[in-house]
Amino acid sequence: MKLHEYQSKQIFARYGIPIPRGRIAETAAAARQIAEELGGRAVIKAQVLVGGRGKAGGVRLARDAQEAEQLATQILSMEIKGLPVRKVLVDEAASIEQEIYLGITNDRAARKPVIMASAAGGVEIEEVARQTPEKIIKVHVDPLLGLREYQARDIAVFLDLPREYWRSFIAITQGLWRAYVENDATLAEINPLVITRDQRLLALDGKMIIDDNALFRHPDLAEMRDVDEDAPAEVEARKYGLSYIKLDGSIGCMVNGAGLAMATMDIIKYFGGEPANFLDVGGGASAEKVAAALRIILSDPNVKAVLFNIFGGITRGDVVARGILTALEEVKPRVPMVIRLVGTNAEEGRQMLAQANMITAETLAEAAQKAVAAAKAM
Repeated sequence: MKLHEYQSKQIFARYGIPIPRGRIAETAAAARQIAEELGGRAVIKAQVLVGGRGKAGGVRLARDAQEAEQLATQILSMEIKGLPVRKVLVDEAASIEQEIYLGITNDRAARKPVIMASAAGGVEIEEVARQTPEKIIKVHVDPLLGLREYQARDIAVFLDLPREYWRSFIAITQGLWRAYVENDATLAEINPLVITRDQRLLALDGKMIIDDNALFRHPDLAEMRDVDEDAPAEVEARKYGLSYIKLDGSIGCMVNGAGLAMATMDIIKYFGGEPANFLDVGGGASAEKVAAALRIILSDPNVKAVLFNIFGGITRGDVVARGILTALEEVKPRVPMVIRLVGTNAEEGRQMLAQANMITAETLAEAAQKAVAAAKAM
């Protein structure tokens, strides 16, 4: 789950990371009032969950409160990469001497969190990594020990940070680490962290991504979710505890188990088709949950066929079959459906589905071939 800049910076502030004075505004009049409180000169920043806001004109400097209102009016009427701008962050303008990138994310290969920093802040870190990787330092953190002070000091040395800023930089790095760990983040990023002309370190921008699987521990963070970024089907899937991601293909997939779902998508592609989604219905799925999953799949107009790949261990085959039939009664699909059902009570499930004249298959390869052929025939 992505957080907006203003939400991320609010969290950073709780961990002692200095951020600019500012507030969120939903109207141009509110932006003007905030700018007046800040002394007139302010930065107006669109709050959308995509990168490239500055290039799209979503980050503007206002010289006074009147200009802040004018710029807020323009930005609030924008769409950036298809997402409407509903709020702007009005921050005090900072006089910048130097920009730094500082971020923490998961390194799956090392199986540890990694802190990355670069003196080339203020631009996309992916561009820096691609063009000048030697400008980035990566420091892995043992999750059992946590971030040690010497590691933060080593980063400051690599950045050639003047010694008078080391104490503040170490405190900011340790605060970012705590924000990352205690909020179950997969990314916590400051870009840029700036040295101002009045010799302060300030987090001008912030970004956090929270692990969806940990949101049950953070109901306060779950309430921050902005559904504008999500496809309606993904929003609906979350209501039923389904793992669903929309893709661009024509064969809908309903599978129990993430690994099996990935294998199903791979074999569809192997036989010349394209999956329309990733969907893990999970173990122990009820008929209601399976029906909800099928409704979500069929809400995609690109779906020309649906492939069910169910291995009945925890999930019983007759329960899945009942869910499919319940959904068929409600949705009344006009696309062919291919079922591969094995495992617990699979025979009973197949009998129920055969009576409904659905296409069945014994193996995954057979099911994928039938699904690809059915989709191409539509």
